[in-house]
Amino acid sequence: MGNRVAREDYEWVYTDQPHADRRKEILAKYPEIKSLMGPDPRLKWVVCMMVVVQFLAFYLVKDLDWKWVLFWTYAFGSCINHSMTLAIHEVSHNTAFGNNKAMWNRYFAMFANLPIGLPYSASFKRYHLDHHRYLGGDGVDVDIPTEFEGWFFCTRFRKFIWIILQPLFYAIRPLCINPKPITQLEVTNVVCQLTFDVLLYWLWGAKPVVYMLAGSMLGMGLHPISGHFIAEHYMFLKGHETYSYYGSLNLLTFNVGYHNEHHDFPSIPGRRLPMVKKIAAEYYDDLPQYTSWVKVLYDFIMDDTLSPYSRVKRKLKGDVKQE
Repeated sequence: MGNRVAREDYEWVYTDQPHADRRKEILAKYPEIKSLMGPDPRLKWVVCMMVVVQFLAFYLVKDLDWKWVLFWTYAFGSCINHSMTLAIHEVSHNTAFGNNKAMWNRYFAMFANLPIGLPYSASFKRYHLDHHRYLGGDGVDVDIPTEFEGWFFCTRFRKFIWIILQPLFYAIRPLCINPKPITQLEVTNVVCQLTFDVLLYWLWGAKPVVYMLAGSMLGMGLHPISGHFIAEHYMFLKGHETYSYYGSLNLLTFNVGYHNEHHDFPSIPGRRLPMVKKIAAEYYDDLPQYTSWVKVLYDFIMDDTLSPYSRVKRKLKGDVKQE
């Protein structure tokens, strides 16, 4: 199904990522952007509300027929759970309680992790900060697909399967590319999550557990919101490694679509990123951008020049200080 993608390697570059230089330039011209940095006082309440909504959904699905459990899993649970992973992304930048209360952010992320069903938050924090600091860094940035992914998923049908299996590859990539020693926080995350999963099964049976776990897997696979995985950094246009999305799904995803703005200013909460674009419009308006994540998924599958190899990579120089 479809021709084999001709690309057989990543797009290797020998320049630094563009975000640090653009950040310095923007701050020199618009120092008022510094006032947007710091925690978002609304974030913790939004996350608590989402957790409560999913707890209520667990209770409501326990008595439904299986066909309706599966329907609501994809129609509703997958959206909430994917949104919750992006809440954890927000919290990983200490935007819930601020840098002075780093551990509050870590434990709050574990709380937000509960409706997802899979222990995720503690490990995500460690690898995600490396992704910002060393974007495209060979052997460090685990957002870059493995050699196997680039080699094997090279036809339209295989790319379609690869998108369905995104959660699996995001889980195993760190083990293949950049394994790290397990920390106490990761152990705590696993114990809390497994305890919650067992309690959920004991209280209300298998249906809420299936709703929870399947919702997470489906929401991060073939789903409109999962278009952001492809849209953020896959090289649709040569020379551009980060892309923003300005569509309506930003309302469900803490403005993760404002991705150039986010990489330029990772300490600014998602709710304030549109203000960055408004203040420094001349830096963002002419950059490549999207208005549909569904179209991104479709184009990625159907375009025979695109594959998991369509990523910018760079060899890192000097000391690499990882989380």
